[in-house]
Amino acid sequence: MGRRSGILEFAVLGLLRESPMHGYELRKRLNTSLGVFRAFSYGSLYPCLKTLVANGWLIEEPGNAPEDAVSAALAGRRAKIVYRLTAEGKEHFEELLSQTGPDAYDDEHFAARFAFFGQTSRDVRMRVLEGRRSRLEERLEKMRASLARTRERLDDYTLELQRHGMESVEREVRWLNELIESERAGRDLKGSGSGEPASQDTATGATGGLPRSGEPSRPDTPDDTAT
Repeated sequence: MGRRSGILEFAVLGLLRESPMHGYELRKRLNTSLGVFRAFSYGSLYPCLKTLVANGWLIEEPGNAPEDAVSAALAGRRAKIVYRLTAEGKEHFEELLSQTGPDAYDDEHFAARFAFFGQTSRDVRMRVLEGRRSRLEERLEKMRASLARTRERLDDYTLELQRHGMESVEREVRWLNELIESERAGRDLKGSGSGEPASQDTATGATGGLPRSGEPSRPDTPDDTAT
């Protein structure tokens, strides 16, 4: 399984753990609630769903509303398929949720993991946060060393871009420090005052936070039918 497809499968399982959805709803949730997935093409979702069904982690069900099926038939379309998490799928997602290996600290994977921190145990959250902080501190050290070596050869705009990238990483490290402090103190995130991280920085690839549900995204395409 590729890393990016693995992230997508993780997010789909996590969203379906909340409630069954059809493909159109999943697309909207991936793009609005989990902004990191705007980078995925829409054509990635249905192959992912088919794989999850084949693995026994999801089942396909017809849409619940009879009028939906009638309307689809009159329009010459197939009724929407609703995807539901199986018991095996829930168990698999919980296993993924407990993992704290190096992949959990990467930019996109961390953003996906953070989106489901509400379903994650405190000790796992701590390990992921501390791992992410360590990864960013290493990145920051390399960026500073690189800037020190090349400063004299850079023009003003490139130098400013490098500084902007460093500031973005420093900002996320400060945010992680606040989160880790809150976790250690046993405080709920809503009461910690740490706020949300900034969105992903295009210059460095450092991932900050996730847009709140309902933020604008690119226009949705017409309702999907099963493929």
